[in-house]
Amino acid sequence: MTSLRPALAVLVKGWPRLSETFIAQELVALEEAGQPFEIWSLRHPTDTKTHPLHDRLQAPVHYLPEYLHDDPARVARARETARTLPGYATAYAVWRADLRRDPSHNRIRRFGQACVLACELPAEVRGLYAHFLHTPSSVARYAAIMRGLPWSFAAHAKDIWTSPEWELREKLKTETHGAAFGATCTGFGAKHLQDLSDGTPVDLIYHGLDLSRFPAPPQRIPRTPDAPFHMMSVGRLVEKKGFDRLIAALALLPADLDWHWTHIGGGGLRDLLQGMAEDAGVADRITWRGACDQPEVIAAMRAADLFVLPSRVAADGDRDGLPNVLMEAASQGLAILSTPVSAIPEFIESGTHGLLSDDAPAALADAMLRFAHAPEEATRMADAALARLRAEFTMPPGIAQLNTRLSAMLGTAE
Repeated sequence: MTSLRPALAVLVKGWPRLSETFIAQELVALEEAGQPFEIWSLRHPTDTKTHPLHDRLQAPVHYLPEYLHDDPARVARARETARTLPGYATAYAVWRADLRRDPSHNRIRRFGQACVLACELPAEVRGLYAHFLHTPSSVARYAAIMRGLPWSFAAHAKDIWTSPEWELREKLKTETHGAAFGATCTGFGAKHLQDLSDGTPVDLIYHGLDLSRFPAPPQRIPRTPDAPFHMMSVGRLVEKKGFDRLIAALALLPADLDWHWTHIGGGGLRDLLQGMAEDAGVADRITWRGACDQPEVIAAMRAADLFVLPSRVAADGDRDGLPNVLMEAASQGLAILSTPVSAIPEFIESGTHGLLSDDAPAALADAMLRFAHAPEEATRMADAALARLRAEFTMPPGIAQLNTRLSAMLGTAE
């Protein structure tokens, strides 16, 4: 006997992705909580590595045409079949209205992918859940209208702050085929979406950490103020991470400080930033490790003295939410230096759980020197961050809340 397919379809930008462990963590936890689903990905993977977490997921993964010209026969078949679906005319009208306000190739691709999704989803599917409120939610929304199904979303950072307001309002209004519910991982983002919503409930659900995936923090040997000072960062080399400001700050550190900085992560600004480091005369004190898997990241955190993430608001409005790497650093008893951008202060109270600095190079340099010269204070703040993580930012409460929402959504479609 052939078993039934799951009732939930989860839409993601790409699977698997090293930089989106928060999604992998959530999906593994949902699956282990008894919520079966299938993954539908808009893009094929580009990372050459995966995290052990990805291997734990049992859900099957399907890939939509990344570009419509990649598989024109599949897209053409889907368009013909989609026209026979009861909600196609409505979905087409909604898309055309969106296209008038956003006449882009990406908007056209979204509708083509939605046609493929709507036609290839198994009959058992009763609801869709999209990670990110921009492109994935558009595809989910159009496909859900075609099939007469409810849809929902998890919003994060860039998707909230770089999407036009009209589009956010459309997706948060029940009368315009908006989401059944939304979830987002910061209070800062949740309030913004709640203020825009007209009928769609938006929950604050912190990602938190599944601490069972992480080793206990190491027994750190207190360093002396004149000992080598090892700093590290994890994050994509993009504008909003602020690594250009950090390199400028490193160049301001005094010559008698024996420091080294290690960066982990990919991103398009690598050549530019490496050139900046060479021009600043600090390239020999920097290690660029590129993309690493979770065990490599944790090992680096356990060997470092300070975690630095100088987040800032990019020119296009993009910004971090509450980066999971801050909580991962806290889990390893690593002192944290960041900035008061977006929701970072929801986890780090400056002076208590770490330091939140202005992102100006001089301010960052002063904060790094404070950690270097006061290792006991660094230890105190690291201990406080670990205690807060354990008390307020573990994963199970959020997963239970999300699972309840998803189950209720699927129940309405029965």
